[in-house]
Amino acid sequence: MAKKIILMSLLAAAVAAFFYFDLGSYLSLDYLKQSQADFAASYAANPWLFIGGFFLIYVATAALSLPGAAILTLAAGALFGLVTGTIIVSFASSIGATLAFLSSRFLLRDWVQNKFGDRLKGLNDGLERDGAFYLFTLRVIPAVPFFVINLAMGLTKIRTATFYWVSQVGMLIGSIVFVNAGTQLAQIGSPKDLLTPGLLGSFAALALVPWLAKAAIGAVKRRRIYKGWTRPRQYDRNLIAIGAGAAGLVSSYIAATVKAKVTLIEAKEMGGDCLNTGCVPSKALIKSAKIAAYIEHADRYGLKAGKAKFDFAEVMARIKSVIKDIEPHDSVERYTALGVDCVAGYAKFVDPWTVEITREDGKTSRMTAKNFIIATGAAPFIPPLPGIEDSGYLTSDSLWDALSGRPKPPARLIVMGGGPIGCELAQSFQRLGSQVTIVEMADRLLGKEDAEAAALILKHLQGEGVDVRIGHKAVRFEGGKTLIAEGSQGEVAIPYDEVIIAVGRRARVTGFGLEELGLLDENKHMPIDDSLTSLMPHIYAAGDVAGKQQFTHGASHEAWHAAVNALAAPFKNYRVSYAILPRVTYTDPEVATVGLTEEEAGAAGKMFDVTRYQLDDLDRAIAESETAGFVKVLTAKGSDKILGVTIVAAHAGEMLSQFTFAMRSNMGLGKLALPIAPYPTWNEANKYAVGQYKLARKPERLLAFAEKYFAWRRG
Repeated sequence: MAKKIILMSLLAAAVAAFFYFDLGSYLSLDYLKQSQADFAASYAANPWLFIGGFFLIYVATAALSLPGAAILTLAAGALFGLVTGTIIVSFASSIGATLAFLSSRFLLRDWVQNKFGDRLKGLNDGLERDGAFYLFTLRVIPAVPFFVINLAMGLTKIRTATFYWVSQVGMLIGSIVFVNAGTQLAQIGSPKDLLTPGLLGSFAALALVPWLAKAAIGAVKRRRIYKGWTRPRQYDRNLIAIGAGAAGLVSSYIAATVKAKVTLIEAKEMGGDCLNTGCVPSKALIKSAKIAAYIEHADRYGLKAGKAKFDFAEVMARIKSVIKDIEPHDSVERYTALGVDCVAGYAKFVDPWTVEITREDGKTSRMTAKNFIIATGAAPFIPPLPGIEDSGYLTSDSLWDALSGRPKPPARLIVMGGGPIGCELAQSFQRLGSQVTIVEMADRLLGKEDAEAAALILKHLQGEGVDVRIGHKAVRFEGGKTLIAEGSQGEVAIPYDEVIIAVGRRARVTGFGLEELGLLDENKHMPIDDSLTSLMPHIYAAGDVAGKQQFTHGASHEAWHAAVNALAAPFKNYRVSYAILPRVTYTDPEVATVGLTEEEAGAAGKMFDVTRYQLDDLDRAIAESETAGFVKVLTAKGSDKILGVTIVAAHAGEMLSQFTFAMRSNMGLGKLALPIAPYPTWNEANKYAVGQYKLARKPERLLAFAEKYFAWRRG
């Protein structure tokens, strides 16, 4: 801070001296004309000293953003001629601009980025990607003041080296024009004589050069990517979506809505993993398990507690019925009525614009499209452990069919993985009568969530009887249904009746012809950019297969971007942001998060404050005996800008939406105090969290004055 104060003081003193001593009068066109003969004599007497002095004056003028650089450029032409004058001006202006750039960066960039970093993310990403093009465009348009460019660019994350060389090149044309004008100084009445409409138009046209060059480079890249392939003269479809999960359904829906011709290809069930093996069945299971837990702990509510009596086969049958009830929302009939051509079969690329579709009866057909969206989802990752193939393992995909029809759940159940899926399943089966053991390699559960929230979930799981083995690495499976895991005390043997593998999911990218098109890397991943475009610009990815996140609502978010980008190309391109993508782990209590956790904010170098509200103070939570949990809000230091929110509560998923909306709308935390929350509701907790924030910042001096004022009013 001391260094910043010193630099700011020196800069302020220099600028003040410039105006106080009226040094600007020496940087006027009249003074230049009057003194041209004297300058020429001095230059002739000692050329190198004169050039050095002129160079330093020019650098200082540019570095301090003082008026007069245009006059100095004219002077360079008048005194040194076109070639020498251009060389001097080119380097002096670039060095001076870079000094101004560095001063702005040193004094203000950290403050600006910390305060407005989220809003500037798009700009920072754009400069990271196309900074040289943007800067060059600005440099060749003299209507944009150069000192503004210098100072503004210093606040961004553009590299100093990039700023310097682009400035050197970008200002060269303008320098030549002005220096050349200076060689004809006698004909110039004022600097305005230089900026004719024709000249400004020429500069504006020149500004298009980098963008035309970029387009040309893109055309060359596309030509190289598609080399050896013959593009069809016409296409059967505007868009083909492969996979009818959330991403495929949403993208095809959007295409049909705007009257594009779209085909949706699905080899199995419509609705994908979410409907058939993921979100829907797991939430139905969680509800049944929660009711069983209510019965077991009914004494909390003044009722007689007891063991829930049920046939597990009926629990699983209810889950199937729930899927059946929701199926029409994702059905072929619905999407056909919306205008989507739904095709059942396996799709495989035979060239970049053609897929071959193999139907259940073995018949094949081919279809071409202008654009494609790969929405093939992900499958559970199975670690290559010795004996795992003989273990009879289940996954979050296969357990629903494997356990259907059984009168009881597995007596001893191992869940490998302490992420959201593992924790949800573990708690549910424990409540339904299984003895569950979680085996997690990391030193905590829910590794992506707030550490305090994860610790609270660990406490609840253990309190319900789940054996949680954190810091244990699965080593091998042995005969007799035993998992060998290694912890800090060595190897332990954990017997089981069933084991569920829930250690993560891997994108489904093989078998679709993507390898043959060269769209997969050496790790069998499909590289995509932040507009969801693959290595071939007409093929996009959305949903789990894109590998950016694994949420149904996230898949829908990506599908909108992929569909719009595909259909609007080349006129519009949207880049996906995941900064305000909420997520919920449906344990009891739930964990809901949007934005940054404390750990993430710290790792990102954010300066932030934490506001907490404990649910044991909330009337509704007390009335329902659901007091475990909290609302935690991260705000930027010195403002009420919301950086992130974590809620642990029985209804955290529903409570989170207010904060998500506020962040999406760039509303400060204080604005959430405005809506009137009905009493008693869970969302009152959000308002009380705002109250905690304001209470910690109450105006003590003003309140002390108010106390004295009211004492005076009492007489």
